[in-house]
Amino acid sequence: MILCGVKRHSVSWREVFKKDIAKYSEPGLMLRGSRHKEGLTQVELAKALGVSQHHISEMEHGKRSVGKEMAKRLAEFFKTDYRVFL
Repeated sequence: MILCGVKRHSVSWREVFKKDIAKYSEPGLMLRGSRHKEGLTQVELAKALGVSQHHISEMEHGKRSVGKEMAKRLAEFFKTDYRVFL
């Protein structure tokens, strides 16, 4: 790809965020990104899903797995495929 005379290489988002994925987990980053995209706080998302803010925080930081049932609830809320949270 060439933009403004500079050759650019296509890099996957996973490569760009490799350090963050290692620190927080890929599902955690997907959750955090989805929440930020919608302009929601952890408290607001937690209330909408009927879980604690602490639960959301632990999932975002990779300290708690998202799990299939929660992934399905998140997918329904964010109108996406549940597998992005697994």
